[in-house]
Amino acid sequence: MNLKLYYMDYCPFCIKVLNFIKENNIDIELKNINIKENHDELLSIGKKDQVPMLSIDGKPLYESDDIIDFLKENILN
Repeated sequence: MNLKLYYMDYCPFCIKVLNFIKENNIDIELKNINIKENHDELLSIGKKDQVPMLSIDGKPLYESDDIIDFLKENILN
């Protein structure tokens, strides 16, 4: 499974997901959208300018709680 988390500094919902990832030692590629290339990828994958967004094999998942639930069910178990 190819996972990439698109996030933005100082976004409280992004920080929530990033903290969960760090606390659980989950290895996910992190993409800060303040870098133009990463922002362009975010828009091309999900067509929405919204973070956090977890790309799962190229399919977008939004909302911090949904992302955390996905990680709990698919990565931690």
